[in-house]
Amino acid sequence: MFALARKHTQEHEECCRELSEKNGVSVIPVYFELTDFEAMKEAVKEIRSYKFCIDGLVNNAGITHNALVQMTKEEDLRRVMEVNFMAPYMLTQYISKLMMRGQGGSIVNIASTAGLDGNAGKSAYGASKAALITLTKCIAEELGGSGIRANAICPGVTQTEMISQMHDYIYEIEKEAAALKKTGKPEDIANAAAFLISDLSSYITGQVIRVDGGVTLRKKGV
Repeated sequence: MFALARKHTQEHEECCRELSEKNGVSVIPVYFELTDFEAMKEAVKEIRSYKFCIDGLVNNAGITHNALVQMTKEEDLRRVMEVNFMAPYMLTQYISKLMMRGQGGSIVNIASTAGLDGNAGKSAYGASKAALITLTKCIAEELGGSGIRANAICPGVTQTEMISQMHDYIYEIEKEAAALKKTGKPEDIANAAAFLISDLSSYITGQVIRVDGGVTLRKKGV
């Protein structure tokens, strides 16, 4: 198992060691900047050098940007698209080739409900995640014959570092909008990803799964 990160930190190294000890598997940290595609190529070469069978990829890294369309700067738009769409696009391209050598695999893209709902103030972020959703469906169609599945998870408001950029009153509104009356935890998303990576979902591909506590139900008045 490879745990990819942008930069070397003691926290990431320790997390890899703990996961390795807890699950009895090798968890190897690999470092590169997502928007540095040359560094990405070198990282993939490093992964390939271990000669492990690669059968799963979770594209989880992402950044957010909150601004109305008329207030969004070009550099902010480019940065969001590079990290949230172009980086997973290129990494998927490289890793899927390794998967084909092993006769199959599963790709899980962490998108967002913002990529489905078109929320005000989320044009750049939502567009990047909508593009990731489309990429997921294309992968499923193109690589299904090679035994490679692809699915997207669309989290609602989840208790990660991104939530610190949200005003308290917006957080409360979002929480009340969910049928379950609570926000998600990182493990809620991780559990969904684990299911989609595993053989338990072996006949599921090209799907977009909302993990949002039932926000859609509330919006429809159910």
